[in-house]
Amino acid sequence: MTGCEVPYSPGQRAQWSSETAFVFSMTAAAVGLGNLWRFPYMVGENGGGAFIVAYLIALVLVALPIMMMEVGAGRLVQGSVVGTFRTVRRFGTLYGWFVVMLTIAITSYYLVITGWTMGYAVSAFCMAVEPFDDFTAGYNSLWYFFAVTVLATAVLIRGVSAIEKFSKILMPVLVLMIIGLVIFAARMDGWEEARSFMFVADYGHLKSPTIWLFAFGQAFYTLAIGQGYLVTYGSYIPQQTNVPRACLIVAGTETSIALLAGLMIFPFVFTYGFDPGAGSQLAFDTLPRVFDEMEHGAWLAMGFFFLFFAAAFSSCLAGLKVITAAFSEEFRMGNLRSVLAVGCLMIFLGVPSALSFSPLELSVMGMPFLDFMDQFGGTNMVVASGIIGTGLVCWFVPRPRIAQALGAKSRWWEFKIYVIGRSLPFLAAAFILWNIL
Repeated sequence: MTGCEVPYSPGQRAQWSSETAFVFSMTAAAVGLGNLWRFPYMVGENGGGAFIVAYLIALVLVALPIMMMEVGAGRLVQGSVVGTFRTVRRFGTLYGWFVVMLTIAITSYYLVITGWTMGYAVSAFCMAVEPFDDFTAGYNSLWYFFAVTVLATAVLIRGVSAIEKFSKILMPVLVLMIIGLVIFAARMDGWEEARSFMFVADYGHLKSPTIWLFAFGQAFYTLAIGQGYLVTYGSYIPQQTNVPRACLIVAGTETSIALLAGLMIFPFVFTYGFDPGAGSQLAFDTLPRVFDEMEHGAWLAMGFFFLFFAAAFSSCLAGLKVITAAFSEEFRMGNLRSVLAVGCLMIFLGVPSALSFSPLELSVMGMPFLDFMDQFGGTNMVVASGIIGTGLVCWFVPRPRIAQALGAKSRWWEFKIYVIGRSLPFLAAAFILWNIL
């Protein structure tokens, strides 16, 4: 069965109240930890400015069209990620479940990091923000992971409207707070070194296949490509939504916030002599020192870490929504049962990542279990997932249906999505063979 046999019938599912509501909700899901936590540490580990150049190329040329395609696919079918790809082709069911499994894996450690942000928010309100090594000296990672998972389960029971209201409040305040911290960072001794690190590229690094893999991984990761978020959120958008316009706004906002996050963190990294390649704990190593040095820093820490937690939490809600939608539709479960089942599953699967930053120091291949999950699932598997999904849609869904899904008379985006979707699997295979040979 192909996509052309499925009617486009708005109104069968709950919907975002408007295109603006979709943009706010999708931006909150895309920004979250992908930009405030992951982007700075990926820049720090992968060559600074050269990584940003590769990331922007990957984002504009490939990731953005795929983002539009995934949102459009969700809108076209109005079902879960499994149901959507089953409609594209029967064997698409297997890919749909692969996406759900990948999202389960990513969300399991995302909840742990969100627990860190909750812990830091609580510490800030208690006027006792501590360095990351002290925070993880006991089992804080585990206890806060449990707390976040329970809270996310409670919010999801309320449904889409709760996510929409939460996102509308979160995003403007968060952006203002980040801009304020960037202005403060511009007065630090490490400002010029940070600017040079981020915006002066050593183009020799671009010869490395690894930097391109991580750049594409970050571009896909930060736009939530290949993880079911876009398909699921797209299935709730109203009929009048212009998908290319909405996606451009989301991508532009998240890229701006990612760069601001780097400008917020790296001046302090270089001022205080931290290692920019410290890994997943970079922001949590740096920010407590920042607020400790600032006048009225304790009060600012309260606001920032609360917003940091809110952004991370919105990303978790998006991932959990993908999983619960699939469970609900595929297993014929009501919303309450599917949410509770997924909550229990997350508690079980997230424990190893939580224990990797505890006295047990659970590790794989010489790195914390959480870092291993992020580099393997958050980069390699996300890129593979995005490429496979795009290929399925663009090879088996007729072009007129893709145009209809976009909700706009834009032959340019329709053509670009179609060409990229059909060629990307072959280009990826060539890239792999070139590196092997």
